[in-house]
Amino acid sequence: MHPIHCAVIKIGSNVVTTDSGQPDETRMEHLVEQVSVLIEKGIKILLVTSGAVAFGRQEISLQEKLNPVLKKQIWASVGQIALIKKYKNLFAENGHQVAQILVTKEDFRDRKHYLNMRNCILGLLSQGIVPILNENDTVAITELMFTDNDELASLAAAMVNADTLMLMTNVDGVFDGPPSDPASKLIRIIGPKMPEIESVVSPTKSSFGRGGMLTKLTMARKSADLGIQVIIANGKKDHILLGILEDKMPYSFFEPKSSKQSQKKWLAHGEQYYKGEVVINAGAKSALVSEKIISLLPVGVVSTSGEFSKGDIIRIIDEKGEKIGLGKSEYNSATGSQVLGLKNQKPFIHYDYLYLFQHD
Repeated sequence: MHPIHCAVIKIGSNVVTTDSGQPDETRMEHLVEQVSVLIEKGIKILLVTSGAVAFGRQEISLQEKLNPVLKKQIWASVGQIALIKKYKNLFAENGHQVAQILVTKEDFRDRKHYLNMRNCILGLLSQGIVPILNENDTVAITELMFTDNDELASLAAAMVNADTLMLMTNVDGVFDGPPSDPASKLIRIIGPKMPEIESVVSPTKSSFGRGGMLTKLTMARKSADLGIQVIIANGKKDHILLGILEDKMPYSFFEPKSSKQSQKKWLAHGEQYYKGEVVINAGAKSALVSEKIISLLPVGVVSTSGEFSKGDIIRIIDEKGEKIGLGKSEYNSATGSQVLGLKNQKPFIHYDYLYLFQHD
């Protein structure tokens, strides 16, 4: 494991709730004490935490027949206050201040929103304040919801250029079979060239979380590909964070590739957020995937689809429909369609804002 300077720690709902679904305040207290020690060691920490629904369920009882989505929204909005208040008090006892940031996928889709959020979080970290992120469940509709907080944590780590992402769950890491099976072994190190590990990972979801180990695996892989070291460990174990730091605890470690530029980290997570699409010809495709540093020019664009503005993420495909990559558009859809195939125009996507799936 490389030295840690800035870490995003994701605490799953199954870590901060008891088996009966009540908030596990003792566990929260223990984790905050450990996070405080990490901060005192000079490590910048950004917390992504679940648990609002469990706190809400404790605060208010709702009729059984109520719409389940509405129930969750009510519990999340009521419980978010109690959750953040608990963290505020626990961190205050350890001499640290916190800030609350509630986000939706839309905040990551728009480059201006994204940079505003990034600047705010980096500002908080520079002042020694712990940013606590959670999904804004009250406004998030299904198609704009994060898969779960693993996805949010992965996006946040890319956004602030964190060197480490720690996913705290209720198992020791990634196993080569069901974690409940005594014959299953913990996979300690997962390298970028490891064969399809998904086939051995149990697809079962955690009892209170939205995602399962497969989601964690997907997000861990994506983060490691961007140069972020990822650790999946058991947040229910005492002294887990310090134990990881001293390499005295079991965990799964995803080896990071070389780090990408920050704007490419934004784009790498953009496949779900793109607003439009451009089809490029064979000449443009071979130029993009070559070793040369090259932008996508209008002369290589065959057609566009979708309504997009300048600065939006657009997806690049070839004439056979194969996905090539993502980029930040330098044109809106109306102007873009007018320059298709023309020479001597400004780039459609500048190289600095171009992310290629297979080749970057």
